[in-house]
Amino acid sequence: MKMTSMIETFVMHFGEMGSRWGFNRTVGQMYALLVITKEPISANQIAEALSISRGNVSMGLKELQSWQLIQLHHKPADRKDYFQTNGSIWDMANRVFEERRKREMDPTLSLLRDILLDTPANEQEQHAQNKLKEVHDLLEGITKWSSELQRLSPEKLDTLMKLGSGVGRVLDMKDKLLKRTNE
Repeated sequence: MKMTSMIETFVMHFGEMGSRWGFNRTVGQMYALLVITKEPISANQIAEALSISRGNVSMGLKELQSWQLIQLHHKPADRKDYFQTNGSIWDMANRVFEERRKREMDPTLSLLRDILLDTPANEQEQHAQNKLKEVHDLLEGITKWSSELQRLSPEKLDTLMKLGSGVGRVLDMKDKLLKRTNE
């Protein structure tokens, strides 16, 4: 499988982004290739396109399957496994966020909850606990907000994103109105 210059540019960049999203560069490249390929492709085709070993492809496919980002396909009279993305781009974004929440946010929130249950031994620990409560409350708020966003349909999410800075202006207006009524 030969990639065009445009496709190669996207695949390589997506690999770099994948490393920031929680999986390694090669896995990101593999996923990008699967995203932009119309038909399911085999592990050998992935290895050839990305110039990586078949073993590396196999490990990457397992990781993408564990994230539920790809699905396995079989073709009649062909013993090879073929792969393609599992769902839409919105589905992918939700899965990546959910996995990152499980791997990063949940353990941090759990640790913070445990620390906040402890009785501070001195003033320094009390100050630290107050700051940790702020961190906890922020992460808890982000988690709840993102869970609400994940429940929205792609169409509603798209509308919400298009509102963009308009939401900020509405909130500023609300603050000004509240300030006037309190004067």
